[in-house]
Amino acid sequence: MHPSSAKIMDLLAAAGLRSQVRTLTDSTRTAAEAAMALGCEVGAIASSLVFLADGVPVLVLTSGSHRVDTDLLARQIGARAVTRATAEDVRTATGQPIGGVAPVGHPAPVPTYIDVELKKHGELWAAAGTPHSVFEIAYEDLLALTGATEVTVEENL
Repeated sequence: MHPSSAKIMDLLAAAGLRSQVRTLTDSTRTAAEAAMALGCEVGAIASSLVFLADGVPVLVLTSGSHRVDTDLLARQIGARAVTRATAEDVRTATGQPIGGVAPVGHPAPVPTYIDVELKKHGELWAAAGTPHSVFEIAYEDLLALTGATEVTVEENL
């Protein structure tokens, strides 16, 4: 198992969660790829996306079927502007590559927000530190594990 995935598994165990990290042969770099590999709905993929809120990295855990409205997000979190992070920003903030960013296991705490639409899915799947690894988790467990603040990421919801 990749060291990043092993770290995520250790964090899940330390939190008392029974979830296991799965390494897949197919890529899970995008929500659509992950859903296809896992045989689940795209909406059940908890994508970990890094943005810059007034220049500070924030992590948004969003349903794979949604696009983050950065203006809406900025209003909810009290930022003047929210922009997409570069690959370098993502790696610096999380220690993980785009497409494999886990909701936890970062070098330092990253303010985290969670898409309330993820509640609609019984089981969620999140990246485990690499573009080929995932773990299963319930919404409430993900919320507790990350200490995330609930937000709406699309205006039309």
